[in-house]
Amino acid sequence: MYTMVEPRPVSRIPRARDRHRDAELRRHREQLLGTLFTSLSRRDQRVRGEHYLRGLLLADGRKSVRNIALSLGRPDEEQRLHHFISGSTWDWAPIRAAHAGFLDQVSPPRAWVLHAVTIPKDGEHTVGVDRFPDPRDGRSVNGQRAFGAWYASTAFSAPVNWKLFMPRHWIDDETLRGRADVPATVGYEPMGQCAADVVLEAARQFSVPPRPVLMDLRTDPDWCSARRLADAGLPVVARISANTPLVVADAVPASSDGRAVSSASVSALSILDSAKSLRRAVDWADPGGSGSVHTSWVAAVRVRRGARQLTLLGEWRPGQETPAQIWVSDLADAGPAELLKLTKLTRKVALDSSLGADRTGARDFVGRSFCGWHRHMTLASAAHTLRLLALRGGS
Repeated sequence: MYTMVEPRPVSRIPRARDRHRDAELRRHREQLLGTLFTSLSRRDQRVRGEHYLRGLLLADGRKSVRNIALSLGRPDEEQRLHHFISGSTWDWAPIRAAHAGFLDQVSPPRAWVLHAVTIPKDGEHTVGVDRFPDPRDGRSVNGQRAFGAWYASTAFSAPVNWKLFMPRHWIDDETLRGRADVPATVGYEPMGQCAADVVLEAARQFSVPPRPVLMDLRTDPDWCSARRLADAGLPVVARISANTPLVVADAVPASSDGRAVSSASVSALSILDSAKSLRRAVDWADPGGSGSVHTSWVAAVRVRRGARQLTLLGEWRPGQETPAQIWVSDLADAGPAELLKLTKLTRKVALDSSLGADRTGARDFVGRSFCGWHRHMTLASAAHTLRLLALRGGS
């Protein structure tokens, strides 16, 4: 077992509050490290797991196996660590469950956040790599696409499960499958199914109570991922595009130009334009850790998409005529203020990803092994939690 030491300014005498914070931080670290590898029956695997996790925190630059071994001062460990990640047979699912269980105790999540990740790669040999248009700007990207299921609260967020999207040609080509050691049980899943299953898989394996799932449907016009989650009993809060067609289920005042809203499908933006008179100011604390309080104007309208009853939520920033963000939710009992504050957890995940996961190797796996990618991502997620605990004093 290793100990991470948080530096303290020598010019300041520790106060009781600081000592309590440091003791709590050490306790959390020991708790996580004490449970993370209990599913590994062999001592050498537990030792390698701790070494790899420590290296993810210590290595500068890309978290390659070589850099991890060098950061530990153990260059001769490179081959053994490579085998531990890419050539061994240990199951990553119990380690992910242990990580989620730890987070459930120290910072119970308010929601799942479904976070899509694009990982640019050179060449064609990294598992799952493909060429595809970037949904943000349409430019061609060579890389991997993955989905992370994040536990998120206002105090802390961390990824607890991952799925790598495997393009159809990787699944259908026996040479590629063999080269990447893709298990026979892995078949092709469309993008929307892959996205939903990263949450569904975790929810079933971790045996946690249902929580809302925050997601982005702007690149999923058919909403197949949201339907899978809703059919499984998980509430959904989803960001949508302004031109998404919806049917108004409530009476809405006439729009600013005097036109009534039709009972036929109209765009979400048109509906919200008609609902501007319903807007109310809502204060919300920035979950990014700055402590600043912001004010948004929000309006909610009951709508339908197919047979589903939903709440359409628009958020306007002060002085704006067009909504900054548009969301829909099937949380029937949640008011506009509650829904708005819930959506801000996506800001928390974006910030924590840049502070933690992106710096502990979530984009750095280089290899052909499908199972190696999952093992690496499992330990990178635990390293993310340890890093953020150190940065935030265990809060």
